[in-house]
Amino acid sequence: MSTVNKIINKLIKKNISISIAESCTGGLISHCITRNSGVSKIFSGGIICYSNKAKIKYLSVSRRTLLKFGAVSSNVAKEMINGLFNNEKTKICISTTGVAGPNGGSKNKPVGLVYIGIKYKNKTIIFKKNYKGSRLDIQRKTKVFIFNKINELI
Repeated sequence: MSTVNKIINKLIKKNISISIAESCTGGLISHCITRNSGVSKIFSGGIICYSNKAKIKYLSVSRRTLLKFGAVSSNVAKEMINGLFNNEKTKICISTTGVAGPNGGSKNKPVGLVYIGIKYKNKTIIFKKNYKGSRLDIQRKTKVFIFNKINELI
């Protein structure tokens, strides 16, 4: 059994609900959850909000925040979490936003920059990560980080 499967089983056993708002990971986190049997007991849903328009529409991310800080920012990761929590009311809420590459990076926001938001027990933590590798490497490293953090929290 994989580490992810063990964590999912732990969530099910403890009846800890979870929902995800994904941008740069494009559904990878949700996929890792839903490939497990019995997960409907705890997985509310995943929102892939890749565009700014989707972040505004589905998660109530502020246009002002997007203009001021950009989609790849701790501010947007936090607003994504808040919007997700308001919609789903799960015990754990996760958000991802970043530059997975290979294009799209800049000096201030290089390829590999990812913000990960985790809300649990009314506490929101935003992590800033700088990963190296291909697009898929960056997405996978983000996934591993998230599941390790969930395991630590529960």
